[in-house]
Amino acid sequence: MPRAVLDMMDRRPIWAMPPWVPERIRAALPDAWELVVIDEETDGSGDGRGRVTAAVLDAVASAEIYFGYGIAAELIEAGRALRWVHSGAAGVGKSLTPVMLSSEVIFTNSAGIHAEPIAEYVIGMILFFGRGLDLAVTNQRTSAWHADAYYRDEAPLSELSTSTVGIVGYGGIGKEVARRAASLGARVVALKRSEPGPDDAALTPVGGGASLASNIDVVNGAEGLDRVLSESDVLVLAAPETERTRGMMDADAFRRMKSGALLINVARGKLVDEEALLAALREGRLRGAGLDVFAKEPLAADHPLWAFPNVLVTPHVSAVTRGFWARETALILHDLDCFLRGAAPAEWGNRVDKAAGY
Repeated sequence: MPRAVLDMMDRRPIWAMPPWVPERIRAALPDAWELVVIDEETDGSGDGRGRVTAAVLDAVASAEIYFGYGIAAELIEAGRALRWVHSGAAGVGKSLTPVMLSSEVIFTNSAGIHAEPIAEYVIGMILFFGRGLDLAVTNQRTSAWHADAYYRDEAPLSELSTSTVGIVGYGGIGKEVARRAASLGARVVALKRSEPGPDDAALTPVGGGASLASNIDVVNGAEGLDRVLSESDVLVLAAPETERTRGMMDADAFRRMKSGALLINVARGKLVDEEALLAALREGRLRGAGLDVFAKEPLAADHPLWAFPNVLVTPHVSAVTRGFWARETALILHDLDCFLRGAAPAEWGNRVDKAAGY
């Protein structure tokens, strides 16, 4: 009997898998298939920890499909019959082991599922710094009614409708950030890895309406990166961590950024050289930084980033939402249909390009 294994009982209450999820997956499988639901708690944080217990290894031994959080090498080795594995996490770095790279197993992830809450997080960060709410937080900590910082000539206040938002990484998350920023009147310059297509900028406003293409410029290559760095009032990192992107925000990149720009990182911490970021903050070259990810997590209590009043740190939670399971289940069911009918790779929802690293 063909078997699928569902191993997504996340330990965190807000991510807990509702009982209707396995019911819908079971209903979408042909009658001859068996769905094994692992009832042990797992951890979907980060790229997924790829927890492998004896129960999981036993279940995948004869399975063709596995749904979990992160794909450990041991799981691929144990699942000799596996043809498709899916991770409920967005990142795939920990899953792209030599065993995975050398296998013919189809690998899908959930990057696009997290796009909407992360994009709203980005807008929140832009408004927090743009409207000077960090100044208010500083005042409140000392019970001080200081308005001078808002009225001085160099007051760090801005309006989104007159700002340029640069986006590094124009995938699912990048496009949702662009959609929301452009809907609020911002000009968007977005960098993508491949040559821009004719419809890349043809996004519709969040509330519906005419295309936002006139507000969005999609670029690529070294020249495109230079434009994003030099023109952006807000620079949003939304690219996957690969050999090409790791450490891309180094001292040179910060020097090329527009003076007084805001950095927001919702991608991976290792895209940023943290020493170079600290230098840019100390020298006052940045308006500030909104950071959800770090080179090493959790961020150490004595890390210098905690001390900057113009840095807002969140503990890798930009994707948290109660809307996860509705979108995640829809993605799983879409790709399950693709798997069962042998659809072409382009038809799948989130098929990972193992060679590219995302």
